[in-house]
Amino acid sequence: MGNRESIMESEGKVFPGKTYIEAVLEPAYNEAKQHLLDAMMAINKAHLIMLKEQQLISQDEASQIATAIVHLDMDHLRRSSYTGEFEDLFFQVESQLQQYAGDVAGNLHLAKSRNDMGVTIYRMVLREKLLVTMQSGLQLRKQLLQFAEEHIHTLMIGYTHTQQAQPTTMAHYIMAVVDSLTRDIRRMTAAYHNCNRSSMGAAALTTSGFPIDRKRVKELLAFDELVENSYDAIGGADYLGEVATSIKLAAINLGRVVQDLLLWCTQEFAAIKVASPYVQISSIMPQKRNPVSLEHMRALLSSCVGNADSVLAMMHNTPFGDIVDTEDDMQPYAWKSLELMDKIYRLLTVVVGTMDVNKEVLRKRTEGSFATVTELADTLVRTDKLSFRTSHHIVSSVVKRAMSEGLAANEVTWELVNEAAKEIIGRNLMMDRDTLALALDPENFIQIRSLPGGPSPQEMIRMIQIRCKDQLALDQWLTESDHKSRTALLILDEVMREWGNP
Repeated sequence: MGNRESIMESEGKVFPGKTYIEAVLEPAYNEAKQHLLDAMMAINKAHLIMLKEQQLISQDEASQIATAIVHLDMDHLRRSSYTGEFEDLFFQVESQLQQYAGDVAGNLHLAKSRNDMGVTIYRMVLREKLLVTMQSGLQLRKQLLQFAEEHIHTLMIGYTHTQQAQPTTMAHYIMAVVDSLTRDIRRMTAAYHNCNRSSMGAAALTTSGFPIDRKRVKELLAFDELVENSYDAIGGADYLGEVATSIKLAAINLGRVVQDLLLWCTQEFAAIKVASPYVQISSIMPQKRNPVSLEHMRALLSSCVGNADSVLAMMHNTPFGDIVDTEDDMQPYAWKSLELMDKIYRLLTVVVGTMDVNKEVLRKRTEGSFATVTELADTLVRTDKLSFRTSHHIVSSVVKRAMSEGLAANEVTWELVNEAAKEIIGRNLMMDRDTLALALDPENFIQIRSLPGGPSPQEMIRMIQIRCKDQLALDQWLTESDHKSRTALLILDEVMREWGNP
């Protein structure tokens, strides 16, 4: 027996071949029955209603098809295994509807293709998964706002280039995280709007000669818009790329924050302590409290980026049209990235909501840090009318002298500052001792930085209040979007029951 004959003997001589089933069709079938079935049936219901309203089928035909839809055993389909009898779930559902309704069920495919139906299914599934992820993101945002409010007066050192830079507050840092997260959610919202557009009515790629109503199907399925050009409706994949890009950037942004939190958990940093439900002990070292919840988040966020990258890579260099690259093989990577972000958002919410902040350590570290000396340089500009560059030279000399003598910032004396000044400007400073103490006080540093976006308590309170109002608007939009799609599905079911039981 030759090699070809041997392969055919093992694989079978008709579609589908054994290895093709194992590598492609069976995994796709399993994903479809889990993720796509509900959207598939919703489209069948909406298309049926539109066909009847356009008088392309009779009421009697519509009732027969609706009866078949109502009696379709969805639970059995979800439990089913791929047998190869049908190419995919679409044809299996079509066959079962024909068993219930007879040949008239074939009219459900009038002016409808797997092409426009498939893209519409993917869009429906993506929009729902986006809403779930965004809901978790908004819950995290709400928790962060509450956390910031609790730490308006929690002093800490801000870092640039990983080095101590200037005093700030925990609230100031966390509000930066809130604003970054808000932009992530806005990008997801934009992705949602471009995803929530109906491809139905494009059919294979050129619409249909039958007078169907594309806008009516759009309304029945709770889409905001049509993908108007029928070729774009079946060929465009940027809706999927936009979702992947928004999630990828969200994962990268959050990963940077998680990296900071892990650093702050170290005994050397000692800034925060993760609550017991989210740490693990060592099998050999009794003293260990490993913040593994944060470690897992960091790793899973990288995985999320990888899944999103897979979507973009699979889109790259594909023909602009209906093509399998953007379909069954690619979609699960987008779902996985969304599901991971949802889980991480939820996990970080409870970790932040239960962790302790070591305020005293952070305060003492800030008080002894030379991070305050920017204000000392600013003060010399005010008191002695020096240029900032000259005052910068004086303060730089002060820091070098203090460090050589083993002094902390709050131990710098008026005499030491004047020694440095004499070397550079040849005279004592007009600044007095009280002004020096105030210039090196981190509380004062924070208080006077009250420009928009600064860390002062009054500015933090203002920003938190505005963002809490924004939270209400974001929550309302999400609730309304979710309600719109859920209500549409309930109406479809109601019509099917009414028509199926005249």
